[in-house]
Amino acid sequence: MNMTKTNLIALAAFGSFALLAGAFFFQVLGYAPCQMCLWQRYPHAAAIVIGILALILTRFQTQLAILGGLAALTTGAIGVYHTGVERDWWEGPTSCTGGGALNLADPLSTDIAPIVMCDDVVWSLMGLSMASYNALISLVLAGFWIAAARR
Repeated sequence: MNMTKTNLIALAAFGSFALLAGAFFFQVLGYAPCQMCLWQRYPHAAAIVIGILALILTRFQTQLAILGGLAALTTGAIGVYHTGVERDWWEGPTSCTGGGALNLADPLSTDIAPIVMCDDVVWSLMGLSMASYNALISLVLAGFWIAAARR
Protein backbone atom coordinates (compact mmCIF):
# COMPACT_ATOMS: atom_id res chain seq x y z
CA MET A 1 0.00 0.00 0.00
CA ASN A 2 1.43 3.36 -1.05
CA MET A 3 1.05 5.87 1.75
CA THR A 4 0.13 9.37 0.62
CA LYS A 5 1.44 12.51 2.26
CA THR A 6 -1.98 13.01 3.89
CA ASN A 7 -2.06 9.43 5.20
CA LEU A 8 1.44 9.73 6.67
CA ILE A 9 0.55 13.00 8.39
CA ALA A 10 -2.67 11.54 9.78
CA LEU A 11 -0.80 8.45 11.02
CA ALA A 12 1.93 10.52 12.67
CA ALA A 13 -0.54 12.90 14.33
CA PHE A 14 -2.66 9.97 15.52
CA GLY A 15 0.47 8.33 16.91
CA SER A 16 1.13 11.40 19.05
CA PHE A 17 -2.52 11.41 20.10
CA ALA A 18 -2.27 7.74 21.09
CA LEU A 19 0.93 8.31 23.08
CA LEU A 20 -0.57 11.31 24.86
CA ALA A 21 -3.80 9.43 25.57
CA GLY A 22 -1.74 6.51 26.89
CA ALA A 23 0.15 8.83 29.22
CA PHE A 24 -3.11 10.17 30.64
CA PHE A 25 -4.49 6.63 30.93
CA PHE A 26 -1.47 5.49 32.95
CA GLN A 27 -1.85 8.58 35.09
CA VAL A 28 -5.49 7.72 35.80
CA LEU A 29 -4.34 4.23 36.78
CA GLY A 30 -2.13 5.82 39.43
CA TYR A 31 1.22 6.10 37.64
CA ALA A 32 2.10 9.68 38.49
CA PRO A 33 4.28 11.56 35.98
CA CYS A 34 7.54 13.24 36.79
CA GLN A 35 8.41 16.68 35.43
CA MET A 36 10.24 15.25 32.41
CA CYS A 37 7.23 13.06 31.65
CA LEU A 38 5.18 16.23 31.48
CA TRP A 39 7.80 17.88 29.23
CA GLN A 40 7.41 14.97 26.78
CA ARG A 41 3.69 15.71 26.44
CA TYR A 42 4.03 19.21 24.98
CA PRO A 43 5.65 18.21 21.66
CA HIS A 44 2.98 15.51 21.22
CA ALA A 45 0.27 18.13 21.74
CA ALA A 46 2.03 20.34 19.21
CA ALA A 47 2.27 17.45 16.73
CA ILE A 48 -1.45 16.80 17.05
CA VAL A 49 -2.27 20.45 16.34
CA ILE A 50 0.23 20.52 13.46
CA GLY A 51 -1.32 17.35 12.04
CA ILE A 52 -4.83 18.80 12.19
CA LEU A 53 -3.62 22.00 10.52
CA ALA A 54 -1.84 19.98 7.82
CA LEU A 55 -5.01 18.02 7.10
CA ILE A 56 -6.99 21.26 6.79
CA LEU A 57 -4.38 23.47 5.09
CA THR A 58 -3.26 20.97 2.47
CA ARG A 59 -1.30 23.63 0.58
CA PHE A 60 1.14 23.81 3.51
CA GLN A 61 1.45 20.09 4.22
CA THR A 62 5.16 19.90 3.45
CA GLN A 63 6.06 22.78 5.75
CA LEU A 64 3.76 21.53 8.49
CA ALA A 65 5.14 17.99 8.13
CA ILE A 66 8.61 19.39 8.78
CA LEU A 67 7.30 21.08 11.94
CA GLY A 68 5.57 17.85 12.97
CA GLY A 69 8.83 15.98 12.49
CA LEU A 70 10.63 18.50 14.69
CA ALA A 71 7.97 18.06 17.39
CA ALA A 72 8.34 14.26 17.25
CA LEU A 73 12.14 14.53 17.34
CA THR A 74 11.89 16.89 20.31
CA THR A 75 9.79 14.55 22.42
CA GLY A 76 11.98 11.65 21.29
CA ALA A 77 15.09 13.52 22.42
CA ILE A 78 13.50 14.33 25.77
CA GLY A 79 12.59 10.64 26.08
CA VAL A 80 16.20 9.61 25.40
CA TYR A 81 17.44 12.15 27.96
CA HIS A 82 14.86 10.93 30.48
CA THR A 83 15.86 7.32 29.86
CA GLY A 84 19.47 8.25 30.58
CA VAL A 85 18.42 9.88 33.85
CA GLU A 86 16.44 6.78 34.82
CA ARG A 87 19.40 4.52 34.06
CA ASP A 88 21.90 6.79 35.84
CA TRP A 89 23.81 7.47 32.63
CA TRP A 90 23.73 11.18 33.54
CA GLU A 91 22.15 13.45 36.10
CA GLY A 92 18.71 14.90 35.62
CA PRO A 93 17.49 18.41 36.29
CA THR A 94 17.39 19.52 39.91
CA SER A 95 13.75 20.54 39.39
CA CYS A 96 12.76 16.85 39.50
CA THR A 97 12.70 16.58 43.27
CA GLY A 98 9.41 14.71 43.45
CA GLY A 99 8.09 16.60 46.48
CA GLY A 100 5.51 18.85 44.86
CA ALA A 101 2.04 18.51 43.47
CA LEU A 102 1.13 18.91 39.83
CA ASN A 103 0.77 22.45 38.56
CA LEU A 104 -2.95 23.08 38.12
CA ALA A 105 -2.16 25.82 35.61
CA ASP A 106 -0.52 23.18 33.38
CA PRO A 107 -3.13 22.23 30.73
CA LEU A 108 -1.47 18.88 30.01
CA SER A 109 -1.40 17.63 33.59
CA THR A 110 -4.02 16.77 36.16
CA ASP A 111 -4.14 16.78 39.93
CA ILE A 112 -4.64 13.01 40.14
CA ALA A 113 -1.28 12.18 41.74
CA PRO A 114 1.88 13.87 42.98
CA ILE A 115 4.90 14.25 40.74
CA VAL A 116 7.53 11.56 41.18
CA MET A 117 11.27 11.90 40.86
CA CYS A 118 12.58 11.84 37.31
CA ASP A 119 15.00 9.01 38.03
CA ASP A 120 12.23 6.72 39.33
CA VAL A 121 10.85 4.20 36.85
CA VAL A 122 7.18 3.87 37.76
CA TRP A 123 6.38 1.32 35.02
CA SER A 124 8.39 -0.82 32.64
CA LEU A 125 7.86 -3.60 30.14
CA MET A 126 10.69 -5.80 28.87
CA GLY A 127 13.19 -3.57 30.66
CA LEU A 128 12.03 -0.37 28.97
CA SER A 129 10.35 2.48 30.82
CA MET A 130 7.59 4.71 29.54
CA ALA A 131 10.25 7.31 28.68
CA SER A 132 12.10 4.70 26.61
CA TYR A 133 8.95 3.68 24.76
CA ASN A 134 8.11 7.34 24.16
CA ALA A 135 11.58 7.87 22.69
CA LEU A 136 11.39 4.84 20.40
CA ILE A 137 7.85 5.43 19.18
CA SER A 138 8.43 9.17 18.76
CA LEU A 139 11.44 8.49 16.55
CA VAL A 140 9.28 6.22 14.39
CA LEU A 141 6.64 8.97 14.23
CA ALA A 142 9.36 11.43 13.21
CA GLY A 143 10.11 9.05 10.33
CA PHE A 144 6.47 9.26 9.21
CA TRP A 145 6.58 13.06 9.37
CA ILE A 146 9.82 13.14 7.38
CA ALA A 147 8.44 10.71 4.80
CA ALA A 148 5.37 12.95 4.47
CA ALA A 149 7.54 16.04 3.98
CA ARG A 150 9.50 14.25 1.24
CA ARG A 151 6.39 13.26 -0.78
